[in-house]
Amino acid sequence: MSDAKKNPRPGRRRTDAPDHLADIKARVLAEALPNAGFDGWSARLMQESAKAAGVSHGDMRLAFPKGALDLVDYFLSQGDRQMEEALARVDLAAMKIRERITLAVRLRLEADMPYREALRRAITTAALPTSGGLGPRTLYRTVDAIWRAVGDTSTDFNFYSKRAVLAGVYSSTVLHWFSDETEDFSDTWAFLDRRIENVMQFEKAKAGVKKIGAMLPDPIGLIARLRYRRG
Repeated sequence: MSDAKKNPRPGRRRTDAPDHLADIKARVLAEALPNAGFDGWSARLMQESAKAAGVSHGDMRLAFPKGALDLVDYFLSQGDRQMEEALARVDLAAMKIRERITLAVRLRLEADMPYREALRRAITTAALPTSGGLGPRTLYRTVDAIWRAVGDTSTDFNFYSKRAVLAGVYSSTVLHWFSDETEDFSDTWAFLDRRIENVMQFEKAKAGVKKIGAMLPDPIGLIARLRYRRG
């Protein structure tokens, strides 16, 4: 085998390398976030963000094959990751389970605090019928990430009931946050505390899952389907 075939051309990286795609995604998202709240998550936003980031159209399409929906998905996943990293620095063992969940939800919102309007636009885009179910999938991913980050190891019915209940808590708190204009979002945190007080006693909440499920279509069945479609 010749040296030319053994070694890639100097100064170039393989465009299919995972680290290369991760770098592209991060750069495009960084350019998109300041404008997404005003312009929405669109093909135009992606093109302009890629250009500003110095990313070619081909590499942009390679990183985000489904276009703006993939960018929204990536944005929401990064918020989950930041929440997980922040929780990893906390002594969760010294906290009660309801305190862990309250902190996790708060940290998840704080991850997107500088980009509240971009998050609102992202959730709206993910909820559209044309999104292919992106909204429910990303909601499931977030509540699943929260439970796993706080140490949940359940595998029975509790697995589903916990995530269904938390989906209602998280969704209602996010919607409240979008309209909260109080200093330091104090009203949102008070709202979250009330929701936790009302529904985070999980043994009692099992019987009330149907009432909470009014916020989501068939949450138990939906979460079950999503869980086995993961990966």
